[in-house]
Amino acid sequence: MAIGAFLLLWEIAPRIGLADPVFLPPFSKVFLAFCNLLTSGELVKHIAVSLRRSIIGFSLGLVISIPLGLIIGWFKNFENFIDPLLQTFRQTSTLALFPVFILLFGIGEISKVAIIFWGVQWAILLNTIAGVKNVDPLLIKAAKSMGTSSFKIFIKVVIPASIPSIFTGIRLSATTSILILIAAEMIGANAGLGFLLYDAEVKYQIPVMYASIITMSMLGLLLNYTLVAIEKRVTRWKEEPIVGM
Repeated sequence: MAIGAFLLLWEIAPRIGLADPVFLPPFSKVFLAFCNLLTSGELVKHIAVSLRRSIIGFSLGLVISIPLGLIIGWFKNFENFIDPLLQTFRQTSTLALFPVFILLFGIGEISKVAIIFWGVQWAILLNTIAGVKNVDPLLIKAAKSMGTSSFKIFIKVVIPASIPSIFTGIRLSATTSILILIAAEMIGANAGLGFLLYDAEVKYQIPVMYASIITMSMLGLLLNYTLVAIEKRVTRWKEEPIVGM
């Protein structure tokens, strides 16, 4: 309902003079530009390029950050040793480092994948660490009282209990990966949604520019709801408490 009202306002405002139709065309014109991009196959091409880059960088972040976060969260001494370095890197703007990645890896695919990896890993890493540290100590004590080894406690208690927090980091990072990619594709790229947005702006194709922005938003929503659905399936063991009998 709210989205429908927003789109209706978007359609009406430029037509009655509340907004300049040159800079904010009616939604119907933007939708027409979106359909033309889609039917021509151009939009699909740019989406495929962006998704490939985003998935590779995001996957690298998952593969490295989750195991590292589990280790840091479990071993207190290691956390005390490495935390100052992690906090220093985390506070450094990802986009500010993009020129550094270009110098190191050039303007090709590697620099774009590398900047995505760098940007997405922090939310995953820190939420994984927090998930391990916030495991209910009663669960660990109960497992120890039954003679369970530390390794089995880590595998059977700590990791499952950390999954909700890990998924929170994954969802945050998934959205971040798209945002970082769009910015990266505006520099030294000839394909991708970021390139499409920048190219449309330079050529003053305003409806196409808004169509590309809408596409990015739709991808972000789809990715978020997909991850929510996966999280629900993975954490089905979590049962809602029964109130009143």
